Amino acid sequence: MQLTQIQKIIGTIVLQSGLHIGAGDSEMRIGGTDSPVIKDPLTGQPYIPGSSLKGKIRSLLEWRHGLVLAAEGSPYSFKHLAKDENNSTGRAVIKLFGSAPEKTEDQLVTSIGPTRLAFWDCPLNSDWKKEAADSRNLLTTEVKSENSINRIAGTAEHPRFIERVIAGARFDFTLTLKVLKGDNLLDTVLLGLRLLELDSLGGSGSRGYGKIKFAELELNGTDLMEQFHAITPFNQTA
Repeated sequence: MQLTQIQKIIGTIVLQSGLHIGAGDSEMRIGGTDSPVIKDPLTGQPYIPGSSLKGKIRSLLEWRHGLVLAAEGSPYSFKHLAKDENNSTGRAVIKLFGSAPEKTEDQLVTSIGPTRLAFWDCPLNSDWKKEAADSRNLLTTEVKSENSINRIAGTAEHPRFIERVIAGARFDFTLTLKVLKGDNLLDTVLLGLRLLELDSLGGSGSRGYGKIKFAELELNGTDLMEQFHAITPFNQTA
């Protein structure tokens, strides 16, 4: 087993609708929001955690490849692959995203090798921040009020205030892909990114939050957008 290359994919994540990735702050302040977005503690600016991207893309790939039932809703892992070692799509998911193995799976771990993908936190794009501040004087977040409707009375109940990063915001995207001799995993990575474009990122996707698109993708400095757009998520062999 030999590491032959570490590929770097960079690009831009463009928000097409407001994005909410929660900060986990359960303390409600007077005049504040019920659910703030996660922010860099040094700059006070929102960012997209790499863990949010990794978790959502992994989940979408597991759904796409029919791995969710085999794992009974848990992340697909070595113990599931051990029951079906010829499952090439399951093997690819574990190669890319990793898993916590049991001692009895040491031989399988050796054959899989190290986790290939590393997702990095995505900060706000500096050019977009300057444009927002200089040209439009926009805040980077908004507070959206939501409520439930009493079906009989037709009145709003249980109001809540959700902070979102505004639509149009742009974030710098980076991931790295370890390439071991014999690997051919780039298309699976791009499939995951395409699935994310079709779905949503963060919370409340069913209510229109978290619609994103990728732009300006490059692989080691080479334009990747044509190859990315050639990926057809539901015309591939599952």
